[in-house]
Amino acid sequence: MAPMLVGAGHEVVGLDTDIFAECAFADSTLELLEMRKDVRDVGVEDLEGFDAVIHLAAISNDPIGNLNPNLTYEINHLASVRLARLAREAGCVRFLFSSSCSTYGAAASSDRLTEEAAFNPVTPYGYSKVLVEQDVAKLADESFSPTFLRNATAYGSSPRMRFDLVLNNLVAFGITTGVILLMSDGTPWRPLVHIEDISRAFIAALDAPREVVHNQAFNVGIDRDNCSIRELAEIVRDVVPGCRIEYAPDAGPDKRSYRVDFGKIGRLLPGFKPAWNARLGAEQVANDYRRYGLTLEEFEGPRFRRIDYVTSCIRAGRLSETLRWNREPVLES
Repeated sequence: MAPMLVGAGHEVVGLDTDIFAECAFADSTLELLEMRKDVRDVGVEDLEGFDAVIHLAAISNDPIGNLNPNLTYEINHLASVRLARLAREAGCVRFLFSSSCSTYGAAASSDRLTEEAAFNPVTPYGYSKVLVEQDVAKLADESFSPTFLRNATAYGSSPRMRFDLVLNNLVAFGITTGVILLMSDGTPWRPLVHIEDISRAFIAALDAPREVVHNQAFNVGIDRDNCSIRELAEIVRDVVPGCRIEYAPDAGPDKRSYRVDFGKIGRLLPGFKPAWNARLGAEQVANDYRRYGLTLEEFEGPRFRRIDYVTSCIRAGRLSETLRWNREPVLES
C-alpha cells in the first residue's frame, strides 16, 4: 500500500513494531519514513500534523488471534479505539480502518451479504473488528471522519509474503509438493481480493469527498471472486500443471462460510478500479514462487507463516507473551 499511496501523490509515514521485518520475500525499493513503535504506545504527539491515519495494525489472522484472545482484544480492539481517539485529538480529519469480511463469520443465508447484513463473527479476530467499528463510529463528528473498509480474504504477492492466506497457501502446496491439500471439505465460501486492489480501495476512500465516506462501511472485493475453497483448488490445479487435489484426513465443514456483495464500493467510489481476479493472482504467486525457488522446507518453516513465526520468536525469548520485543531485530537504517 505504501508505494501505491506515494505513487498517488500522498506523503506517507509508516508506524510499525516491525515484528515481521526479517520475513521479507522480496526487497522493497521504497524508502519510507517510519516511526518504530507499537500501536499500543502511540501518543497524540505522534499523530499531530497528519491529515489522515490508515490503520492496518492488528494481530492479523485467526490462528494468532486464537493463541491469546485477550491479547487480540487488547491490540485489535482497545488499541485501535484509543488510536482513533488520539487521531481525533491530534486533528486528523480522516481515519481509515482496515476491517474485514470476517465480521460476517458464519452466514445464515446463501445470499451475498451487503454492508447492512448482521455481524456474526466466529473468531476473536472477527469479533475484534466488529467492536472497533462500533466504538469508532461513535467518535465521528464534523471534524473527524472514520471509514471502515471490510476487506475480503487477501491474496497476491508482496514483499512480506504470507503463506497462511488460502490462495497463497494452496499455490505453495502445489508448487512444493504437487498436491493441493484442503483442510476443509471444500464447500465453504470465501470472498477474495488482491492486496493491490485492497490498496486501491483505501486510496479511493482517502481521495473521495468526505460526505461519501463519512462513517461508512465498504465491502472491499469483486463479486466474481466469491469462490468456494474447492473452486480455488481447481484454479490452482490449472495454474500449477501436474498437481492433484487431496483432502486432509480430518477435513470437514468449516463454519466460516459467506459470500459478499461488493456493489456499494463500485457505486460510491468510482476511483476503485480492481485489476485482479483469483486466477490472475494464482498465476502471479506461482510465478513468484518459482522465481524465488521456493522449497518445501521453507514453505513448511516459520518465516512466512505468521503464527509459526510469532511462536518461534516467543520460544527464543525475542518476543514476550504480550508480543513486545525483548530483543529487537537489527535493521538497516
